[in-house]
Amino acid sequence: MTDFESLCRLTEAVETAGADIAPTYAEYVQLAFAIATDCGEAGREFFHRLCQVSAKYQREHAERVFSNALTTRHGEVHLGTVFHLAETAGVNLSKEDMANNRKKTKNTENTPSKVLTHARVYNKVDDDASDESEELLKGSEPNQPLPTFPDADWPKILLLIMSYATSLTQRDIMLLGALTAMGASMERYVRCPYGGKYQSPCLQSFIVAPSASGKGVLSLIRLLVEPIHDELRRQVAEEVKNYKKEKAAYDIMGKDRAKAEVPQMPKNRMFLISGNNTGTGILQNIMDANGTGLICETEADTISAAIGSEYGHWSDTLRKAFDHDRLSYNRRTDQEYREVKKSYLSVLLSGTPAQVKPLIPSTENGLFSRQLFYYMHGIWAWINQFESGEADLEAIFTDIGLEWKKQLDLMKTHGVHTLRLTDEQKQEFNTLFSDLFFRSGLANDNEMSSSIARLAVNTCRIMAEVAMIRALECDQPYQFKNSSIHLLTPDKEIATDNIKDGIITRWDVTITAEDFKAVLELVTPLYRHATHILSFLPSTEVKHRANADRDALFEAMGNQFTRAQLSEQATIMKIKPNTAFGWLNRLIKKGLFTNADDKGIYTRTHVCVC
Repeated sequence: MTDFESLCRLTEAVETAGADIAPTYAEYVQLAFAIATDCGEAGREFFHRLCQVSAKYQREHAERVFSNALTTRHGEVHLGTVFHLAETAGVNLSKEDMANNRKKTKNTENTPSKVLTHARVYNKVDDDASDESEELLKGSEPNQPLPTFPDADWPKILLLIMSYATSLTQRDIMLLGALTAMGASMERYVRCPYGGKYQSPCLQSFIVAPSASGKGVLSLIRLLVEPIHDELRRQVAEEVKNYKKEKAAYDIMGKDRAKAEVPQMPKNRMFLISGNNTGTGILQNIMDANGTGLICETEADTISAAIGSEYGHWSDTLRKAFDHDRLSYNRRTDQEYREVKKSYLSVLLSGTPAQVKPLIPSTENGLFSRQLFYYMHGIWAWINQFESGEADLEAIFTDIGLEWKKQLDLMKTHGVHTLRLTDEQKQEFNTLFSDLFFRSGLANDNEMSSSIARLAVNTCRIMAEVAMIRALECDQPYQFKNSSIHLLTPDKEIATDNIKDGIITRWDVTITAEDFKAVLELVTPLYRHATHILSFLPSTEVKHRANADRDALFEAMGNQFTRAQLSEQATIMKIKPNTAFGWLNRLIKKGLFTNADDKGIYTRTHVCVC
């Protein structure tokens, strides 16, 4: 059976079943690429027939998507993907038909038989015949809770924000959300030298949680920076009003218009950029705002749909923005070329486990390593929502945002602020990440290497941000001469005469020992959360992945234990003993544990990845 015949059979089966096999834009685009790759132009009508089952179907839009797929064919996407989408929607051909198709369709051996969602996530192993399959129990929830952030004496404004949380995990995401939003507002005015370039506190954070788990508090985080957005929109409204007056006057000038300058439409500046946007649209928004902005969406599939509808631009823009790279676009219609040499875009997303894969298909997609992930567990018990009283949290967070804007405006009037770590702090930083990099390599080969490298970048960015917030807490933070705490000092290259005259446009920032430690203590929990999110994605480089339950088990065992003790602890943690023994055998082979004395006592040789 040819590819074309297989597609014909499948299309008839889908139409008979009335199944929507591409309910989201991500699957919609995959369908187009798969058919275009293996069937070319001949597959166009079959694409329409498969799509028109959906109530969202529009023929003109489908035409554009398929034409684009024909032009930019993805060689790794084949008809096997179409069959997989059909299976997921409950449409199955006979075993004979499926076998024929699988034999004749390229690259289907790596296609999973089921979609990995929050309802079904497995980690299989095939190490030894005696080992039981290593599996993550049903559901995306680890058997043991993932670590939360340690308590710390954060700057006052961060502690105030966190005080309105009703759980430890909610406290954590409010901290991470606040760091993302407030860091976005600092953009180019705060930086830290790292990796041969200046890093500004622009973060991309992704909060993953089942529905109704409490991640909705992120909507309050948005209020922290809305005053910044609102002021920009007021300015734009006033500029547009003036433009219309000038344009009306220009239009009635008659012949004299040749001598006058044509009024220019003001830039459509904003700080909060909508995720429901096209690739070109987001580029325009960023450039109008001089490279800055924050995308804050409480449903990640909003971004996934946008990426799916315009496959190339969106994802590429997010990756480049993380690195502060140049952004540009060229419109063919009016031959307009626009660019911004430095970008400072931040992203704060939340979504369910099922929304991770449509946005980030695999670890090979550069978006994964650039994200700060945090996984919130589902609700385990009823929480009394009346305990918070009748406080208007929206009004409270708006007030906090207005206060932050005052501090921000003060900071911006004083120029650029650069974090300067001490030699001791640099050494401690490198020791932590060197150890983490080594341990991660033992557990996951190189699959997490990029994530750790970029986690180090994000850690530097957070340090610069926290140090700046702490400095702004001081009374008259820029009066360094009369201050006993020198958190802000003039850049060493500023001329002495300029310092005497108060002409200082560059400042060095010092992070306190306490804040430095607090930020470093975020690293291991964030790493653990990222490895858990990793289990939602298809395996690329390794067959056997670490998972959160394994890490929690061996953390509980300490540095020395017996096989009986391991079995007992595994039972307590609802892990099958045979699964625990399989993990142990694999860790012994990796060199993390040894049983050299043959007395049944296992000893840790390296600190566990936990």
